[in-house]
Amino acid sequence: MNQTIHYIWVDTNQKLADVCQKAGQKSAVALDTEFIRTRTYYPKVGLIQLFDGEQVSLIDPTTIDDFSAFIDLLANQQVVKVLHACSEDLEVFQHRFKQLPTPLADTQIMSGFAGVGGAMGFAKLVAHYLQIELDKGASRTDWLARPLTEEQLQYAAADVWYLLPIYQRLVVDLDGTRWQNAVAEECLALLEKRQKLPNSAKAYKEISNAWRLTPAELAVLQVVAKWRQEEAEKRDLALNFVVKEQSLLEIAKIQPKHTSQLLEFMHPNEVRIHGKKLLLLVEQGKNMAVEDYPAPISRLVDEPGYKHSLKLLQQKLAEIRPLDLAPELLASKRQLNQLFSWSIHGRDPAKLPELLKGWRAEFGQQLFAVL
Repeated sequence: MNQTIHYIWVDTNQKLADVCQKAGQKSAVALDTEFIRTRTYYPKVGLIQLFDGEQVSLIDPTTIDDFSAFIDLLANQQVVKVLHACSEDLEVFQHRFKQLPTPLADTQIMSGFAGVGGAMGFAKLVAHYLQIELDKGASRTDWLARPLTEEQLQYAAADVWYLLPIYQRLVVDLDGTRWQNAVAEECLALLEKRQKLPNSAKAYKEISNAWRLTPAELAVLQVVAKWRQEEAEKRDLALNFVVKEQSLLEIAKIQPKHTSQLLEFMHPNEVRIHGKKLLLLVEQGKNMAVEDYPAPISRLVDEPGYKHSLKLLQQKLAEIRPLDLAPELLASKRQLNQLFSWSIHGRDPAKLPELLKGWRAEFGQQLFAVL
């Protein structure tokens, strides 16, 4: 970094209101958050960075208790909120403020469609557009600690100071392409995805190797995984700090009746805190009516014709993809798998795969024809 960035420290309700009032008059502002997440289910925000094109503001969420002006700014439809690789930032905004930044422009998405590079990190984007090498030495900061050092504050300020001019350059570069609408749809999809809350009743499907279990075992896993998900949210504790994932799988397999069985594969503290509850949940799962058992979990790789179909899809993708777009932006392997799964599981028009919606649909229809 070849310069010192001037910033203001915002640590009162009035300062925040003043900063947000000025930012609300701009057409676009850069935003970022710094947070920690070690043992918690939700991220703990330690700093919010805002740049309105004139002033960098470092907002201290540990001392401010009235965020109404900031929430209004997040919701202001006249101001584009510019972030980079923002999925985790969106989680911060949703959990802490119950408001996502709209309209949204994610410069990582923009850079992919502008031909700069897909999934490009912020430091590489700064180097590409501004020929500046960022110092990332403060990236492992405890952002809840106070006071923060000047090095840490400069690091945080840089994340928005350089973001806005890069966004402006990307807007110009995208103007020379046909992908503006695709970028807008992708940014909107980020917001829509963040608004989908986890379904605790389906948490068992996220457990590694759950596909190996029988329906009777899955019935137990569904009950204990649902409890763990809800316990994690209630106590704001990371899932594996409630009960480890592998332990849930073992519980579903052996369906223990005594805490002594739990002690064979669980830490004594886990058994002391949750043992009796887990045994009750096991009985609840075992008492489930057979007709209510979860269906066996099938893996796509085990479906007849999967490998052949995926190869055909990848060949077709190489054939039809636009030369000015990276193939993974048009159709990732996850999206190809989604299309294949939809094609063999009922083809519900109410649950169209991503490749048959929006800007991808014209290409997705050609891919679907292969199946």
